[in-house]
Amino acid sequence: MGERLTRRRLFGLAGAAASGMTAQPIIGVRRAMAQATPETIVYVSNAGGPEIHVLSMNRASGDVDLIEKVAIPGADKPSPSSMPLAVSPDRRFLHAALRSEPFTVASFAIDPASGKLKHLGNAPLDSSMAYTTLDRTGRWLLAASYPGGKLTVNPIDAEGRVTAPPSQIVTDRPKAHSVVVDASNKYVYSAVLAQDIILQMKFDPASGKLTPNNPGEIATKPGAGPRHLALHPSGRFLYLITETTATIGAYAVDPANGTLKQLQFVDMLAPGFKEQPSAADLHVTPDGRYLYGSERKTSTLVGFRIDPDKGTLTLTGRHPTETTPRAFAIDPRGRFLLSVGLASNHMTVYAIRPANGALDPVTQQALGKMPNWIEFVDLR
Repeated sequence: MGERLTRRRLFGLAGAAASGMTAQPIIGVRRAMAQATPETIVYVSNAGGPEIHVLSMNRASGDVDLIEKVAIPGADKPSPSSMPLAVSPDRRFLHAALRSEPFTVASFAIDPASGKLKHLGNAPLDSSMAYTTLDRTGRWLLAASYPGGKLTVNPIDAEGRVTAPPSQIVTDRPKAHSVVVDASNKYVYSAVLAQDIILQMKFDPASGKLTPNNPGEIATKPGAGPRHLALHPSGRFLYLITETTATIGAYAVDPANGTLKQLQFVDMLAPGFKEQPSAADLHVTPDGRYLYGSERKTSTLVGFRIDPDKGTLTLTGRHPTETTPRAFAIDPRGRFLLSVGLASNHMTVYAIRPANGALDPVTQQALGKMPNWIEFVDLR
């Protein structure tokens, strides 16, 4: 399972997974055609550069076309594992966190016509950050440090640059792996892998301060390894992927106080899998109908249907993808899923079937070394 994903494997099998599920029809391989006026921009961070690939995506076909490659200023050496990206809510700025020393975050302005990036400056970060996000005002960068075991909140100035020092540091959270902000900008959740918990916090956008909710955390099973989180578009549900056990948990969000109630845990891997799994990322489609998770040991994307009333999950299929899929993303219209391989240095674009959530490969794009994060920006 460790070989680089080849065109024959990807487009010949077209979704036939190791679990024995039947193959899916092939859409075919198409070369991307350059768009004179790009509509949707895809930003992919490549930790082995470190650099960002800026691509245009055709909203109808899913084809992608390289616009530019942007080196990250201030990097003395490649990032060892990932380079998390965060886009401002108004889609005017992009921030890239460097995980190699010196730990900094590079801020860029996004050209509204072309999607190209203009470097604004770098700011020091308190540690190596595995995950970054912005609050809904765009005034605060929230980050989770896996090696540092902490969460930080850094101000963002009026010109779109992250600044230092952080306004807050939450310590004693070993292997904190992600942090997300709800749509109301009142509640923040963080998966802490080494403590097998999800932190439940209140957020004050005026001061940028986090305080524990009541209760301040909810536990998973011991050894589950909570990693990434995804909120349902309705705000009613939150989903968790566990790295070391390859499960996905569904939680109900209390609308009165933002606290979580566990609903369900489902397995990602087929029965009989004996190796140590390494699940990575998860995302929900914009219409809230489907959820997908990635698993790195098998290089697989696993799809689930979301019950619209209960928020619970039902397996829809397992799909082979790029080798070591640390990250993937779903376009803003929910038509395409883009998956990058940390070990394959390529990205595959899949069409999402509306009827059942199945993934059909559309095209494959060469990237830089160790691609590991994807963000979208609609220009028009």
